[in-house]
Amino acid sequence: MYHPALHAGRVAVITGGASGIGLAARRFAALGMKLCLADLHQDALDKAAAGLSGATVITVPTDVSRMEEVERLKQRAYAEFGEVAILLNNAGTSPGGGPWDHYERWQCVLGVNLWGVINGVHAFTQAMVDQRTPCAIINTGSKQGITCPPGDTAYNVTKAGVKVLTEGLAHSLRSIEGCQVTAHLLVPGSTFTGMTARGRGEKPPGAWTPEQVIDVLVQRIGDGDFYIICPDNDVTSDVDNRRILWAAEDLIRNRPALSRWHPEYAEEFAAFLALPSPFRRD
Repeated sequence: MYHPALHAGRVAVITGGASGIGLAARRFAALGMKLCLADLHQDALDKAAAGLSGATVITVPTDVSRMEEVERLKQRAYAEFGEVAILLNNAGTSPGGGPWDHYERWQCVLGVNLWGVINGVHAFTQAMVDQRTPCAIINTGSKQGITCPPGDTAYNVTKAGVKVLTEGLAHSLRSIEGCQVTAHLLVPGSTFTGMTARGRGEKPPGAWTPEQVIDVLVQRIGDGDFYIICPDNDVTSDVDNRRILWAAEDLIRNRPALSRWHPEYAEEFAAFLALPSPFRRD
């Protein structure tokens, strides 16, 4: 069963829509939806639109880190189509930096990955609520915003912020009487995109394609799920659950920060992974 916002004739606004997961959301066009694709560069948008023969598509070059440009995106979508059913806040960039290095990259990653989603939520949400039609706001997070592995603290901060924002958004929307807008947190696993390729031309065996992520998204928002945490070809949902639980228990057990990567806890974590699954199976 599809989410009621995924319906022929309705409109999806997708940031980061010229490549990767955003472009894979052309699946919405296959359902008969109209698309408003936003990305940083018009030439990339033109190329993406050219591959959507037969679909109704407009493109809007947008720097999501700038609120005025996101407002312009909203105005263009409503002027062209009169409504928005799906908002996929997906634009992202990397790398950022460690706790005290690459300050300029911190600024860039925070601007796109976190402020870009905040701007999208602020620009579109009230208008979507006021439509009084079924709608969905989907924000792309990351497992790095949940388990926070060492290496790129700036990126982790942005995706942790997206998680917190989207949780608050979901609560606020369901607290509005008669509101038909739902919120969802999309958390891809390892996914082969232009951002993650790092010069590689061929998808690693362990990674998913963006299309696989969108297929799971469509299914899970139809099921009414808020947390849409995707596995990949290397990491199962059970392993994801154990990593998330271990990270949460760092606080409860007062273990060292990021104990999963602490050498003194390596054997304990390995044993935890080997235990029979404590999680229900759907």
